[in-house]
Amino acid sequence: MDINQLHDDWVAKGNRVTDLLEKKIALNEKYNATFENLNDEEKENFKNEMKKASQDYKDAIAARDFAKETFEDAQATEKVTNKKPIQKVKSKEEKIKDENHKLVSNIRNMVTTGKIPKDAETTTDPDGSNAGLTIPEDVQTKINKFIRQFASLENLVSVENVSIPSGSRIYEKLSEIKPLANLDNEAGKIPDNDDPSLVKIIYNIHRYAGISTATNTLIADSDENILSWLIDWVSRKDVITRNKAILDVMGKAPAKPTITNFDDIKDLENNTLDPLIIATSSYVTNQSGFNVLSKMKDADGRYLIQPNVTNPEIKEIGGHLVTVISDRFLPNINGSHPLYFGDLKQAIKLYNRQEMSVMSTNVGGGAFETDTTKIRFIDRFDVELIDDGAFAAASFKDINDVKPGTANTDNTTTKAAK
Repeated sequence: MDINQLHDDWVAKGNRVTDLLEKKIALNEKYNATFENLNDEEKENFKNEMKKASQDYKDAIAARDFAKETFEDAQATEKVTNKKPIQKVKSKEEKIKDENHKLVSNIRNMVTTGKIPKDAETTTDPDGSNAGLTIPEDVQTKINKFIRQFASLENLVSVENVSIPSGSRIYEKLSEIKPLANLDNEAGKIPDNDDPSLVKIIYNIHRYAGISTATNTLIADSDENILSWLIDWVSRKDVITRNKAILDVMGKAPAKPTITNFDDIKDLENNTLDPLIIATSSYVTNQSGFNVLSKMKDADGRYLIQPNVTNPEIKEIGGHLVTVISDRFLPNINGSHPLYFGDLKQAIKLYNRQEMSVMSTNVGGGAFETDTTKIRFIDRFDVELIDDGAFAAASFKDINDVKPGTANTDNTTTKAAK
């Protein structure tokens, strides 16, 4: 405990002594007033209660005195005089408010002076130069919460927070794990297991940066308005940046079957991946591809894509989640829509450096002429392919419905819209 906590502990134990003394006095008054009218059992209970109250009071005095001695020893050690007031310990909420206010003040200071305060928490570029202010943990948490409101692919992949700019990891591919040998003969020799297939993945943290322009009126506004704008801008930009990096890695999937009918999708789901992975797999496509898939019907007229039974806003194919990405970020290739299926958490890992920084100027980059402020944001992460056998990539244009009354997709008469 620090000296303030020791002081509070002493005060709390002193209050308990007072409470127990008042309890003892009240019991004594009741004891004297009613003792002669009680039977033997009630008299015995009264005596036991008085005895316990007296012992509790003695124990509380001892605890209070010990707390007082501990506090006074701490005062002597830290050379605290009785004239020096006890500093109030700030609450978590007060500390967060101070950190946020300090960030905004530092941004304003950079804008007006072009310099970062010496006591500001900063990040450093690889060349040793200052990269800007580090966003406080509370603001960073709000940014992460806000990110989840957008169509972020980050929750589909595995994420690992790292503290160094580069490193390596050893992984075992889940898709290549084989079962133990089945021994029918009780006296049979147990064979050696197949050696696990290990792969070494090297990550190198990349810097992703961008500059946004804010009016100087905004910078002069309240702390809440600046932080709100900062969180909104960083969140949207971060989702787009990380989604693109994830989609670039998804594009490395080896298998690219072309889907032309209903059964091809069932083959992609049932016959492409290891069964160990299928149960945790999901689909990813773009908006125009989802439009085509949403119109597909089986032989009984049932749509391929169905709403989740507990949340109709969630769409599924055969019980597997369907994630839809804008065509702007997941475009068609030569007129074909992309379709991914697999467990992306097993396949892809995002290494998160967790150092978002901000730097600003109201002079450079044309800011002076327009009375605006240029604010630069830098994010650091890397995305790597871990197991290319944990997901598959397909493509499609038109997909034929199943003709009513038949299970053979070769006999088709209707097509889903492009």
